[in-house]
Amino acid sequence: MELRAGQVAVVTGAASGIGLAMARRFAAEGLAVVLGDVEQGALAAAAEELTGSGAQVLARTVDVSDQDDVRAFADAAYDTFGNVHVLCNNAGVGSGAEGRMWEHEPNDWKWAFSVNIWGVFHGIQAFVPRMIASGQPGHVVNTSSGDGGIAPLPTASVYAVTKAAVVTMTESLYAHLRAEGANVGASVLFPGPHMLRTGLWESHRNRPERYAKQRPRKTPYRSLDQFEAAMKEAGKEVAFTPVEDVAEHVVDGIRADRFWMLPASEHSDRQIRARSRSMLDRANPSYLESFILD
Repeated sequence: MELRAGQVAVVTGAASGIGLAMARRFAAEGLAVVLGDVEQGALAAAAEELTGSGAQVLARTVDVSDQDDVRAFADAAYDTFGNVHVLCNNAGVGSGAEGRMWEHEPNDWKWAFSVNIWGVFHGIQAFVPRMIASGQPGHVVNTSSGDGGIAPLPTASVYAVTKAAVVTMTESLYAHLRAEGANVGASVLFPGPHMLRTGLWESHRNRPERYAKQRPRKTPYRSLDQFEAAMKEAGKEVAFTPVEDVAEHVVDGIRADRFWMLPASEHSDRQIRARSRSMLDRANPSYLESFILD
């Protein structure tokens, strides 16, 4: 798919981090951008910035876990611009779960599922039929993670489960689009290859009351800065990938119709080989042993 002026890109989780970087990158290509996020103040600031750079912008608060909200978001995009060519289902949250899986609160799972899985599905259902019906070239990008999308980080198992689901959902979407002969592609995005400075670490700030934690946390939430400081104190340097690099990877992937938006990484390749070998050999998942020993 060629990206060109006059097309329209929709991005959820667009007020900061990867989402904002993608919106900036699409705007630089001359696309109109539709920004969706739950944080009204940050969303307004992002819209003001992009409008100031000359982009056509529609910004709307949207809770991707709410199907009606996403449908209204899609209606607003089509009412304003008449078409959508790129859809980035990017909004995501952590879970705030602590301890072993059997100690987790059900609401930790319900919240993460509602955004990370249902949010992607709601986006697909609200936009993709109209993208297909237009007959114009289009592309859907669903944001996953190496944590779950490749192999789980058991200490963040709720998040990992949701991101594994995004991979399977996108594989299925790809197959359905091909079966329809649609002029719409699909990709699954693995941001990286290193850690990213995004608001995911503080996603609890947007946790809705209906999914509130039912008991106090045993430990306080840790910010990214605190995590980085702890790693440095332990003698480990944390590598970060600029979100702008992720956005560039997305644009390149759309142009190439690349399903796996998976940046080159020895670490990721090792995980993929180890997990695949475990399955082919019908062997226990030894690639998780470093976590099992923790």
